[in-house]
Amino acid sequence: MVTVTQPGQRRTPKAAKTNSVAKKAVMAVSGIILVLYLIAHMIGNLKVFAGRESFNDYSHWIRTIGEPAVPAQTTLTIIRIVLLAAVIAHIWAAISLWRQAKRARPNGYVTKKAVAQSYASRTMRWGGVIVGLFVVYHILDLTMGVANPEGPGTTPYDRLVAGFSNPLITAVYVIALVLLGMHLRHGIWSATQTLGQSNKRRERTVNLFALVFSVVLIGGFLLVPFSVLFGLVG
Repeated sequence: MVTVTQPGQRRTPKAAKTNSVAKKAVMAVSGIILVLYLIAHMIGNLKVFAGRESFNDYSHWIRTIGEPAVPAQTTLTIIRIVLLAAVIAHIWAAISLWRQAKRARPNGYVTKKAVAQSYASRTMRWGGVIVGLFVVYHILDLTMGVANPEGPGTTPYDRLVAGFSNPLITAVYVIALVLLGMHLRHGIWSATQTLGQSNKRRERTVNLFALVFSVVLIGGFLLVPFSVLFGLVG
């Protein structure tokens, strides 16, 4: 029996498939770490509704976790290193898988599954780049204060209020958070596929969970800038 291979197609060796699965696992696990951080970050942001003193105390507590057993900011530094490693691993896996898929389809499929492919899926890569740039701006703005209207020598609460009182800055945050939500929704679905926790019967449930989870998380983040912009916090 003769097996005919269509032009432009390549057989994927077993080693390549194993390599692909490993990279997808790296992407899924690193994504889970980042999602757990986002949940904690969103909950922490909501402390702003408890008032200036409570929010500033929370920001100070983050930098002193573990004292006096360990020096100041030791725990925070470890968390930052873990997050940075997760981000690098996530980006590496994404780029590597994209290049691997591109090499496997040198001519580019003429027929694309545009109907089945969601908008979030098609914009996953560029959405991730934009979110990455937003994170850099976010750190310069609210963490370091160098890009904040109040400047670096102020309290976290004052920087937050000063930033989100500007409609343009708030708009940037809203756009970035919506893109993050789309990235997150598709990422959760992809992670369940990679880790073997989804199948045809569970697909609808997984999709619903990914959508609801993303909406709730991003909605929690958006509460703060909108509350500041409309004068509910200030």
